[in-house]
Parts: sequence; structure tokens; C-alpha cells
Amino acid sequence: QVHVVESGGGFVQPGGSLRLSCATSGITFSTYTMSWYRQAPGKERELVAALSSAAYSALYADSVKGRFTISRENGKKTVYLQMNSLKPEDTAVYYCNARRDNIATSWDYWGQGTQVTVSS
Repeated sequence: QVHVVESGGGFVQPGGSLRLSCATSGITFSTYTMSWYRQAPGKERELVAALSSAAYSALYADSVKGRFTISRENGKKTVYLQMNSLKPEDTAVYYCNARRDNIATSWDYWGQGTQVTVSS
């Protein structure tokens, strides 16, 4: 059985920092692309950052470039999102995604989300 569990969300003032963690089990973690998405009230879910299975390639939304960093520890089957210089517009539920594709099929798993609130 696959588990994807986010943690580390909370309330922070503008300019502050948070580190989200996403622990997985039941998958061959090192073969999955790991991503963070977020969804603010009334808005669609959007990609925040993604990291390839070997951590060679990272992708960031323009809105978070230079402020957020995605990283992974394959030995711990965990992906992180370090969020610095947080802004009120970063307020959202943050979701972890694990995805793997091959020529025949794909595997796609989501966590339950963790709330991040940035407010003074």
C-alpha cells in the first residue's frame, strides 16, 4: 500500500520561512519524479516545484523562483520544500505528488495536503 504524507505546514508571517516534508512508503522512491503543488481557495491546483528521480533536474513556478527550493533524500524516501521569503499569496494547501511513467503506464500518488498560511 502506498502512503504519501505531507507535514510542516503552519502559520507564518510575511518574510518568514517554512520547510515542508513529504514522506513516502510503498513505492520505489528513487524512480519517481517528486513534485509539490498548491491550491489556494477559489483557484486551481498549480505546480510549485518538481524534481526528477535522480535529482538532476528541478523545475519551479515563476512565482517561487529564488525563494523556494525542492530537494529529496532517496534513502529516507522523502522530498522537501524549503520556502523562504514567504508572501501572503503563498497561502494555500500544499500537496505532494509522486509520479512515474513508462511506455505502457503511469503511477501517480497524492498526499492529503498541508495548509500554509502567510499573514501578518
